[in-house]
Amino acid sequence: MSKKSIALLVLAFFVLTMGLAGCSKQQSTSGQAKVLKVGTEATFPPFEFQDEKTKAYTGFDIDLANAIGKQMGVQVEIQNIGFDGLIPALQTGAVDMIASAMSITDERAQKVNFSQPYYKSGLSIVVKKDNTTINSFKDLEGKRIAVQIGTTSAKEAAKIKNAQVREYNSNSEAYMELVNGGADAVVNDLPVNQYYLTQTASKDAKLVGEVANAEDYGLAVAKNNKELVDKVNKAMDELKKSGEYEKIYQKWFGKKQG
Repeated sequence: MSKKSIALLVLAFFVLTMGLAGCSKQQSTSGQAKVLKVGTEATFPPFEFQDEKTKAYTGFDIDLANAIGKQMGVQVEIQNIGFDGLIPALQTGAVDMIASAMSITDERAQKVNFSQPYYKSGLSIVVKKDNTTINSFKDLEGKRIAVQIGTTSAKEAAKIKNAQVREYNSNSEAYMELVNGGADAVVNDLPVNQYYLTQTASKDAKLVGEVANAEDYGLAVAKNNKELVDKVNKAMDELKKSGEYEKIYQKWFGKKQG
């Protein structure tokens, strides 16, 4: 066999080897499930929290995100991030979507692309059981108010005249401050306050006043990612049409959506 023939055989073998490697790589990549990275702040029951026994993330938002992922044909990966770090994580690409009881506001809408609203909430007040001086938001003037950092609760509390607003990383820390006497009231979303009082069977705290600032929650994606928000909205429409959304809602709130 001539040197030229040997060289051609070596070249053919090399091309064949690279082609097979390329096919193998392509099959491996195509065989991997697509992942939707979802950011949440998992200390906000009943929307998102960590199960004490299994340590798994659970809650209304988690179930909804998983159902949307299933509808879209992607695997959902939950990442627990401080609430004030969620939008920065979305902007840097660390997560693809936020599912964390995030109120749709004009300020946030300048930074993210919101899905259609999926839950209507409002702000409410929790005080100690023996407190008779706080019965409305007006009564919070000059009082010590505990809130979770980065939330609309914190933003609204900051508007209250002469109030001493103390921000905490989680709503559980805010409630603890109330119980320990370091705060006169906790301002938080109504369903979260209701869940806290129900789950802790607390004899030391109560809900007072009217619900203020009715607001919608939305799932958030990157500002320029219209394709993803369209897919999320489509998946949510399909979940509502099939009755799956209603099942998730009743699981966590014990009633049909109003």
